[in-house]
Amino acid sequence: MDGLDSLRATWLERIGNAGDEAALEEIRVAAIGKKGEISLKMRELGKMTPEERQAAGPALNALKDEVNSALAAKKQALADAALDARLQAEWLDVTLPARHRRVGTIHPVSQVTEEVTAIFADMGFSVAEGPQIETDWYNFDALNIPGHHPARAEMDTFYTHRAEGDDRPPHVLRTHTSPVQIRHMEAHGAPCRVIAPGRVYRADYDQTHTPMFHQVEGLAIDRDLSMANLKWVLEEFFTAYFGTKVKTRFRASHFPFTEPSAEVDIQCSFEGGTVKVGEGDGWLEVLGSGMVHPKVLQAAGVDPAEWQGFAFGMGIDRIAMLKYGIPDLRAFFDSDLRWLRHYGFSALQVPAVHSGV
Repeated sequence: MDGLDSLRATWLERIGNAGDEAALEEIRVAAIGKKGEISLKMRELGKMTPEERQAAGPALNALKDEVNSALAAKKQALADAALDARLQAEWLDVTLPARHRRVGTIHPVSQVTEEVTAIFADMGFSVAEGPQIETDWYNFDALNIPGHHPARAEMDTFYTHRAEGDDRPPHVLRTHTSPVQIRHMEAHGAPCRVIAPGRVYRADYDQTHTPMFHQVEGLAIDRDLSMANLKWVLEEFFTAYFGTKVKTRFRASHFPFTEPSAEVDIQCSFEGGTVKVGEGDGWLEVLGSGMVHPKVLQAAGVDPAEWQGFAFGMGIDRIAMLKYGIPDLRAFFDSDLRWLRHYGFSALQVPAVHSGV
């Protein structure tokens, strides 16, 4: 086929002279597009004799490949030139300080939960968990709370809705994490040593109460545990948590799920509207505790004739307020960024017993 050398020279020259990618695309269409000059030449192969086709076919394919290669090379060259021009026009002084980015903080409740877990883990307690929507049995009956108890009234507990005619006891938003203790004993039996941190719900709202708050409850079951063991555990915990030696005072009380029961106060002083734990001659009530009631052990499938133990429960939010000087419990749940930045913790402030945080 005549004229291929001239055709090759023409298209290679046009490709080499293309000034931008738009012009290069026009050349590609004109050369090898459906109606391009080289494409039309290839269609002529069908009109040739086999001998002519045998000679012209490879030559046309070689021309098309050469043009394609030239187009790809020119396109890359144009892209490189455009990048070079952009780099010349756009530059950045990498020695300048980076833009300030706000860093999120860890909520005090999350931080204190981790602190509490680390301290009790050091004393051999593991973490147990359970559902936040509980049956009436786990939340009340299994814990020896009678039907007439004020905690079972709708003014104090959130009950789930039951359809008309459904006489089953309604589920509740758990009012404490004590049901987790029952579930754990059912599943694992005795002996055991666990804490149960988590969200709980009660119908109350003021400076020191919110409808949803956080508790951690502890349970230890063995053959020879006593109130003396309970007192040691709590004093060790408060000393590690507050970073100073803390004395406790037990006052006789009544809880349906423990017998005997005691409210626990910690030593503190009140100065200038602030509470200082571990010093002074004042006392502040922080939790309830006692020896697990035999009926609670029976409900969980543990023989009270063979096993006994102690339990305690405290508010995570409240001990966070004490340690970090937070005056209002409601602020924990207001989602105020200013409050979160002030009282929040860095991700590097990982709680550990040996680090004192």
